[in-house]
Amino acid sequence: MNIGSRLQAVRISKGMSQRELAKRVGVTNSTISLIEQNKVSPSVSSLKKVLDGIPISLADFFTLDLASDSGDGPFYNADDLPDLGSNGIHYYLVGKRRSNRLMCILREVMPPGSDTGETMLSHDGEEGGVIVAGQVELTVGDRVRVLNAGEGYYFESRTPHRFRNIGTEPAILVSANTPPTF
Repeated sequence: MNIGSRLQAVRISKGMSQRELAKRVGVTNSTISLIEQNKVSPSVSSLKKVLDGIPISLADFFTLDLASDSGDGPFYNADDLPDLGSNGIHYYLVGKRRSNRLMCILREVMPPGSDTGETMLSHDGEEGGVIVAGQVELTVGDRVRVLNAGEGYYFESRTPHRFRNIGTEPAILVSANTPPTF
């Protein structure tokens, strides 16, 4: 993979000059220029530091389809929603390629018996959602409630929380959080 050309394409797609990126990262303009010309091969940690200035994750940097216009909205086909899930839970992200997203919108599919893990989740921001199908047990702090289709939730995400599908059918949720976690 041509790291330099990819970095340049991503930087330009974000409307950022070499000078602006260098200032954000705390390096010289020539450093960014040398990377983009493939005259310097940055270490993974150095590349991550540069990408944090854009901002874009290492995973997104290496998997981003720069040749495709699809996915930048305002409409998204099911095929345009990448699955960012883990532990058997599917998280289909709306608007992944949209630059400067201020929120994260997900269609979540939780198989029966699945949960977000023994360790409670906690992160900055707020989140909310609606159960579209199935049953989900939601723990927020010391409060626990089983939510059924048509019911929703909204809370400060710093409060430790956990989701579990306690039903016998897949649970489907549509959720949003800000700032985006994916």
